[in-house]
Amino acid sequence: MTSMAKRSATDDELLNPENSVFALIDFQPTQINSVNSMDRAQLIRNIVATQSLINTFKIPTILSTVNVQTGRNQDTIPQLKALLPNVPSYDRTSINAWEDADFNRAIKATGKHQIIIAALWTEACLTFPVLDALKEDYDVFPVVDAVGGTSTVAHETAIARMTAKGAQPVTIAQLACELQRDWNRPDTVPGFTQSLFDIGAFLKLS
Repeated sequence: MTSMAKRSATDDELLNPENSVFALIDFQPTQINSVNSMDRAQLIRNIVATQSLINTFKIPTILSTVNVQTGRNQDTIPQLKALLPNVPSYDRTSINAWEDADFNRAIKATGKHQIIIAALWTEACLTFPVLDALKEDYDVFPVVDAVGGTSTVAHETAIARMTAKGAQPVTIAQLACELQRDWNRPDTVPGFTQSLFDIGAFLKLS
Protein backbone atom coordinates (compact mmCIF):
# COMPACT_ATOMS: atom_id res chain seq x y z
CA MET A 1 0.00 0.00 0.00
CA THR A 2 2.37 2.66 -1.31
CA SER A 3 1.14 5.95 -2.74
CA MET A 4 2.92 7.29 -5.77
CA ALA A 5 4.47 10.74 -5.61
CA LYS A 6 2.27 13.70 -6.48
CA ARG A 7 2.25 14.45 -10.17
CA SER A 8 3.88 17.57 -11.53
CA ALA A 9 1.33 20.35 -11.86
CA THR A 10 2.47 21.07 -15.40
CA ASP A 11 2.14 17.45 -16.53
CA ASP A 12 -1.17 16.36 -15.01
CA GLU A 13 -4.21 15.48 -17.10
CA LEU A 14 -6.40 15.70 -14.01
CA LEU A 15 -7.22 18.86 -12.09
CA ASN A 16 -4.22 19.82 -10.00
CA PRO A 17 -4.58 22.39 -7.18
CA GLU A 18 -1.17 23.85 -7.98
CA ASN A 19 -2.19 24.67 -11.55
CA SER A 20 -5.80 25.74 -10.93
CA VAL A 21 -7.70 28.98 -10.46
CA PHE A 22 -11.38 29.30 -9.55
CA ALA A 23 -13.54 31.88 -11.34
CA LEU A 24 -16.66 32.75 -9.31
CA ILE A 25 -19.00 34.96 -11.27
CA ASP A 26 -22.30 36.71 -10.47
CA PHE A 27 -23.62 34.79 -7.49
CA GLN A 28 -25.85 37.70 -6.64
CA PRO A 29 -29.47 37.75 -5.39
CA THR A 30 -31.07 38.74 -8.70
CA GLN A 31 -29.32 36.01 -10.62
CA ILE A 32 -30.01 33.35 -8.01
CA ASN A 33 -33.68 34.29 -7.76
CA SER A 34 -34.13 33.86 -11.51
CA VAL A 35 -32.61 30.36 -11.69
CA ASN A 36 -35.21 27.76 -12.66
CA SER A 37 -33.04 24.77 -13.62
CA MET A 38 -32.55 23.59 -10.02
CA ASP A 39 -33.77 24.30 -6.51
CA ARG A 40 -32.34 27.66 -5.48
CA ALA A 41 -31.65 26.70 -1.88
CA GLN A 42 -29.71 23.67 -3.14
CA LEU A 43 -27.84 25.92 -5.56
CA ILE A 44 -26.68 28.08 -2.66
CA ARG A 45 -25.64 25.04 -0.62
CA ASN A 46 -23.74 23.67 -3.60
CA ILE A 47 -21.84 26.83 -4.45
CA VAL A 48 -20.92 27.36 -0.79
CA ALA A 49 -19.63 23.77 -0.61
CA THR A 50 -17.67 24.37 -3.82
CA GLN A 51 -16.06 27.53 -2.49
CA SER A 52 -15.19 25.78 0.78
CA LEU A 53 -13.54 23.02 -1.23
CA ILE A 54 -11.57 25.55 -3.28
CA ASN A 55 -10.38 27.17 -0.05
CA THR A 56 -9.36 23.80 1.39
CA PHE A 57 -6.97 23.23 -1.50
CA LYS A 58 -5.70 26.82 -1.44
CA ILE A 59 -6.77 27.48 -5.02
CA PRO A 60 -6.96 31.22 -5.76
CA THR A 61 -10.44 32.62 -6.37
CA ILE A 62 -11.12 35.38 -8.87
CA LEU A 63 -14.45 36.90 -7.83
CA SER A 64 -16.61 39.03 -10.09
CA THR A 65 -20.00 40.73 -9.99
CA VAL A 66 -22.05 42.66 -12.49
CA ASN A 67 -23.61 46.10 -12.06
CA VAL A 68 -23.04 46.57 -8.34
CA GLN A 69 -21.30 49.92 -8.75
CA THR A 70 -24.02 51.16 -11.10
CA GLY A 71 -26.60 50.45 -8.40
CA ARG A 72 -28.55 48.05 -10.61
CA ASN A 73 -27.61 44.93 -8.69
CA GLN A 74 -26.64 43.70 -5.22
CA ASP A 75 -23.27 42.27 -4.22
CA THR A 76 -22.25 38.60 -3.94
CA ILE A 77 -24.45 36.73 -1.47
CA PRO A 78 -23.16 36.90 2.13
CA GLN A 79 -22.76 33.11 2.44
CA LEU A 80 -19.99 33.32 -0.17
CA LYS A 81 -18.54 36.65 0.93
CA ALA A 82 -17.94 35.15 4.36
CA LEU A 83 -15.64 32.58 2.75
CA LEU A 84 -13.72 35.24 0.81
CA PRO A 85 -12.72 37.87 3.39
CA ASN A 86 -9.57 39.05 1.62
CA VAL A 87 -10.57 38.43 -1.99
CA PRO A 88 -11.17 41.51 -4.16
CA SER A 89 -14.31 41.63 -6.29
CA TYR A 90 -14.11 42.79 -9.88
CA ASP A 91 -17.34 44.54 -10.75
CA ARG A 92 -18.30 44.76 -14.41
CA THR A 93 -20.85 46.10 -16.82
CA SER A 94 -20.03 43.43 -19.41
CA ILE A 95 -22.12 40.25 -19.44
CA ASN A 96 -19.00 38.32 -20.45
CA ALA A 97 -16.45 38.55 -17.63
CA TRP A 98 -13.65 37.66 -20.06
CA GLU A 99 -14.32 41.01 -21.75
CA ASP A 100 -13.69 42.93 -18.53
CA ALA A 101 -10.07 44.05 -18.48
CA ASP A 102 -9.60 43.79 -14.71
CA PHE A 103 -11.10 40.30 -14.44
CA ASN A 104 -9.20 39.07 -17.48
CA ARG A 105 -5.95 40.44 -16.14
CA ALA A 106 -6.56 38.87 -12.71
CA ILE A 107 -7.11 35.40 -14.18
CA LYS A 108 -3.98 35.60 -16.29
CA ALA A 109 -1.86 37.02 -13.48
CA THR A 110 -2.28 33.77 -11.52
CA GLY A 111 -0.26 31.92 -14.15
CA LYS A 112 -2.61 28.93 -13.78
CA HIS A 113 -3.68 26.95 -16.85
CA GLN A 114 -6.71 25.10 -15.44
CA ILE A 115 -9.77 27.27 -14.84
CA ILE A 116 -12.48 25.87 -12.57
CA ILE A 117 -15.52 28.03 -13.07
CA ALA A 118 -19.00 28.67 -11.67
CA ALA A 119 -21.23 31.49 -12.86
CA LEU A 120 -24.86 32.51 -13.19
CA TRP A 121 -26.56 32.09 -15.55
CA THR A 122 -25.25 28.96 -17.29
CA GLU A 123 -26.37 30.20 -20.70
CA ALA A 124 -24.65 33.58 -20.48
CA CYS A 125 -22.17 34.51 -17.77
CA LEU A 126 -20.83 30.95 -17.61
CA THR A 127 -20.84 30.06 -21.31
CA PHE A 128 -19.24 33.21 -22.67
CA PRO A 129 -16.02 33.29 -20.59
CA VAL A 130 -15.68 29.51 -20.93
CA LEU A 131 -15.69 29.74 -24.72
CA ASP A 132 -13.24 32.64 -24.70
CA ALA A 133 -10.86 30.89 -22.28
CA LEU A 134 -10.94 27.73 -24.39
CA LYS A 135 -10.04 29.76 -27.45
CA GLU A 136 -6.95 30.95 -25.58
CA ASP A 137 -5.97 27.33 -24.84
CA TYR A 138 -6.94 27.15 -21.17
CA ASP A 139 -8.36 23.93 -19.77
CA VAL A 140 -11.78 24.87 -18.42
CA PHE A 141 -13.91 22.94 -15.93
CA PRO A 142 -17.47 24.21 -15.31
CA VAL A 143 -18.92 22.92 -12.02
CA VAL A 144 -22.29 21.88 -13.42
CA ASP A 145 -24.18 21.24 -10.17
CA ALA A 146 -23.11 24.59 -8.69
CA VAL A 147 -24.60 26.68 -11.52
CA GLY A 148 -28.05 27.23 -12.98
CA GLY A 149 -29.94 28.74 -15.86
CA THR A 150 -33.26 30.46 -16.44
CA SER A 151 -34.71 27.09 -17.47
CA THR A 152 -33.63 23.47 -17.60
CA VAL A 153 -33.33 23.60 -21.39
CA ALA A 154 -31.24 26.78 -21.19
CA HIS A 155 -28.88 25.17 -18.68
CA GLU A 156 -28.54 21.87 -20.54
CA THR A 157 -28.11 23.52 -23.93
CA ALA A 158 -25.36 25.73 -22.56
CA ILE A 159 -23.51 22.77 -21.03
CA ALA A 160 -23.74 20.93 -24.36
CA ARG A 161 -22.41 23.94 -26.27
CA MET A 162 -19.44 24.40 -23.94
CA THR A 163 -18.64 20.70 -23.97
CA ALA A 164 -18.71 20.62 -27.76
CA LYS A 165 -16.01 23.29 -27.76
CA GLY A 166 -13.79 21.42 -25.32
CA ALA A 167 -14.95 22.35 -21.83
CA GLN A 168 -14.71 19.53 -19.27
CA PRO A 169 -17.81 19.57 -17.03
CA VAL A 170 -17.34 18.35 -13.46
CA THR A 171 -19.64 17.82 -10.50
CA ILE A 172 -18.76 18.88 -6.97
CA ALA A 173 -18.13 15.30 -5.85
CA GLN A 174 -15.88 14.67 -8.85
CA LEU A 175 -14.05 17.94 -8.24
CA ALA A 176 -13.48 17.01 -4.60
CA CYS A 177 -12.11 13.56 -5.43
CA GLU A 178 -9.95 14.86 -8.26
CA LEU A 179 -8.33 17.48 -6.07
CA GLN A 180 -7.83 15.11 -3.12
CA ARG A 181 -6.70 12.00 -5.10
CA ASP A 182 -5.29 10.15 -2.11
CA TRP A 183 -6.51 9.67 1.47
CA ASN A 184 -2.82 9.73 2.37
CA ARG A 185 -2.83 13.54 2.06
CA PRO A 186 -4.16 14.33 5.54
CA ASP A 187 -4.04 18.13 5.46
CA THR A 188 -6.99 18.40 3.10
CA VAL A 189 -9.03 15.36 4.16
CA PRO A 190 -11.25 17.26 6.68
CA GLY A 191 -12.25 19.92 4.16
CA PHE A 192 -12.66 17.34 1.43
CA THR A 193 -15.04 15.21 3.51
CA GLN A 194 -16.94 18.22 4.86
CA SER A 195 -17.72 19.45 1.35
CA LEU A 196 -19.08 16.02 0.44
CA PHE A 197 -21.18 15.97 3.61
CA ASP A 198 -22.52 19.44 2.78
CA ILE A 199 -23.84 18.36 -0.62
CA GLY A 200 -25.23 15.11 0.76
CA ALA A 201 -22.77 12.89 -1.11
CA PHE A 202 -22.66 10.68 1.94
CA LEU A 203 -24.00 10.79 5.48
CA LYS A 204 -21.90 12.18 8.27
CA LEU A 205 -21.34 9.65 11.04
CA SER A 206 -22.06 10.94 14.52
